[in-house]
Amino acid sequence: MASVVKINVLTVPAEQREVLEKRFAARAGSVENSDGFEWFELLRPLEGTDQYLVYTRWRSEADFEAWMAGSMRGAHKPAEGAQGGEQPKPAATGSTLWSFEVVQSAGPKQSDEG
Repeated sequence: MASVVKINVLTVPAEQREVLEKRFAARAGSVENSDGFEWFELLRPLEGTDQYLVYTRWRSEADFEAWMAGSMRGAHKPAEGAQGGEQPKPAATGSTLWSFEVVQSAGPKQSDEG
């Protein structure tokens, strides 16, 4: 069975970039222990766009769906001690989720030199 990749495309105004990155850093570890989780990357745009890519790879669609229904919700709740339980304003002004199945992948070749 092939892994699945989910790419969340977040439109982030320039003045909210630091906020977004700090929020992701603050919840580092919230996905890594999820069953079926394989990889995460937050990709910052370098030129010509205001869209960040949140890349995650999962063993299966079912593993991703289970995370969405369970621990993902906890990761997006207001922080403990948040005033009045208010959710902070989202850093992104838009979000689109792309889904892919991994058909082919490669990593660096191991060198025989020792």
